[in-house]
Amino acid sequence: MSFRHKHILGTEQLSKEDIELILDTADSFKEVNTREIKKVPTLRGKTIINLFYEASTRTRTSFEIAGKRMSADTINISASASSVVKGETLEDTAKNIEAMNPDIIVMRHSASGAPHYLAQRLTKTAIINAGDGAHEHPSQAMLDLMTIREHKGKIDGLTVAIIGDIAHSRVARSDLYALKTMGATVRLAGPGTMIPPGIERLGAEVYTDINEAIKDVDVIIMLRIQMERQGNTLIPSLREYSQFYGLNTENLKLAKPDAIVMHPGPMNRGVEISSYVADGSQNVILEQVENGVAVRMAMLYLLAGGQETE
Repeated sequence: MSFRHKHILGTEQLSKEDIELILDTADSFKEVNTREIKKVPTLRGKTIINLFYEASTRTRTSFEIAGKRMSADTINISASASSVVKGETLEDTAKNIEAMNPDIIVMRHSASGAPHYLAQRLTKTAIINAGDGAHEHPSQAMLDLMTIREHKGKIDGLTVAIIGDIAHSRVARSDLYALKTMGATVRLAGPGTMIPPGIERLGAEVYTDINEAIKDVDVIIMLRIQMERQGNTLIPSLREYSQFYGLNTENLKLAKPDAIVMHPGPMNRGVEISSYVADGSQNVILEQVENGVAVRMAMLYLLAGGQETE
């Protein structure tokens, strides 16, 4: 089965078959990351540009590792080290990069819709959205689904609670779209000031009480408060937020006994998640990070048209 998209801009555009293809491909690449020599010639001769206008640890590093493990030429460009500081526009920067004939541009940007903007204007280069504003983060959603499927054996029929700053979270939106497409029930919870109006129209169950939201769920995904995207203070204090919306050993008991706890990172320990839970037996957070490399290898492979190798 071939991948039918030129770009990966969000999970909203992905069908169940698309998601299954990405996850199955990622499964096949995960083994490469456990070898003594973590290198295959799958994308030899391909060029990947990581164009990041925002800070990133996990996403940027794993995209770079993913490209290099498949033998692609991988170049990292940050906004602070580019001609953006000299006044060059995003479109001009991207068109100049495209003139050098890369195969894929992986882009993170603070403006929602920036990858879509470039996808409409670049004719030769594939775009992967590595996070755009508070809009989407498709590779994070895919690694989340991969981790859930590994632990639960399926996604269809599960109940997943996403807790925290929903209004400013691109992860919440991408997870919601992808989980609904795969047949899961999705609960969103957080303070009323952090729940976007009308989000229930996307198929989510909405709660303002964390205890109700996590009762009998299979998966809990905790989100940090994104202070950098908030124009005004939306909560009285971090201490009060932690008291009412933090995940701890007591309210975790409300979920199913075999529920898994996830977090896209970076975590703020003692705010949205206690250290006891973050380091506990139910957390799979580092497994998410590990799966991120395999998922991003799969995305690069499917868009760049690499050759299968043993």
